[in-house]
Amino acid sequence: MSSTFTRILRFVPAAAIFIAGHLGAAPAKQILLVLTNHSQLGDSGKTTGFFLSEASHPWEVFKKAGYTVTLASPDGGFAPVDIRSHDLKDPANKAFWESFGTGLPEKGNLGVPNTVSLSQVSAADYAGVFYAGGHGTMWDFRNNKDVAKVTASIYENGGVVGAVCHGPAALIDVKLSDGTSLVSGKEMAAFTNKEEAAVKLDKVVPYALQTELEKAGAKIELGENFKEKAVRDGRLVTGQNPSSAKKAAELMVDALK
Repeated sequence: MSSTFTRILRFVPAAAIFIAGHLGAAPAKQILLVLTNHSQLGDSGKTTGFFLSEASHPWEVFKKAGYTVTLASPDGGFAPVDIRSHDLKDPANKAFWESFGTGLPEKGNLGVPNTVSLSQVSAADYAGVFYAGGHGTMWDFRNNKDVAKVTASIYENGGVVGAVCHGPAALIDVKLSDGTSLVSGKEMAAFTNKEEAAVKLDKVVPYALQTELEKAGAKIELGENFKEKAVRDGRLVTGQNPSSAKKAAELMVDALK
């Protein structure tokens, strides 16, 4: 073998690694964690937002797995937290809040001040997207073109889509490039009609989440009220309620491997 040919072979592995990295052969080690911008609980006169543990627990799981997490929202900017979920005795909540949160409970201005607008997101940069719940999502996750575009793009790029509690509202109307529904035929979990009635908000929310997902073709697996229930169906991962946020994130990490 000639010395010239030997020198060429020596550089082939390095070149291959360089090319693969620049062509996106391996998924990016980044995850979008999407929060709601909506703060009003219908006509109840009460406030809402994202549920803190449904963001903090997945954030903690993703970080420990080595992922960079970007906080996003439909409109960007301020994402309000549901004050009823603002429990800083939970270590994950405390760490998340100290990293991103602002405001005071007595002033009612609690939230994450800086989130990226989904309209500014390049889906190709992310290995997955996870939609945190909270009742606010029922108003601004559905029928949002940027939510639908980012979700479908990440999924069709081979990425993983996750959501918990009311977060699956983002998935109801998502269509893939062939016109099929993302959730059609998929086994899923989401906040159930029984749970909505149990918290006495079934007459306040604009629609029944479980019902609308089922209309879109999803197969909802029903767990016990407010107990952990998370489901993975290929590259779609969902959780039923706040108790399911960590498990849903863990299943998402498994799906990303």
